[in-house]
Amino acid sequence: MQKVINLLAVISFVGVAGIYAGGTTLFLNKDIYIENAKNKLTEVIGETIVEVLPTALDAELPQSLPQTTGGAIPF
Repeated sequence: MQKVINLLAVISFVGVAGIYAGGTTLFLNKDIYIENAKNKLTEVIGETIVEVLPTALDAELPQSLPQTTGGAIPF
């Protein structure tokens, strides 16, 4: 029975040590992860704007110029 309890203690220690090491690694490298996420997000947003902008402009612009215009605006 003592061997089972010792095995569970060792497994628990390894698990806690792994969580601690992972948290420490994440904390120490958080600036790198944030910067990479910003760069990827900026790239995706830029590509999306380039894709959407021409269709949005085409929808808003008139297809042809008017043949006549109104009178002059008095000052």
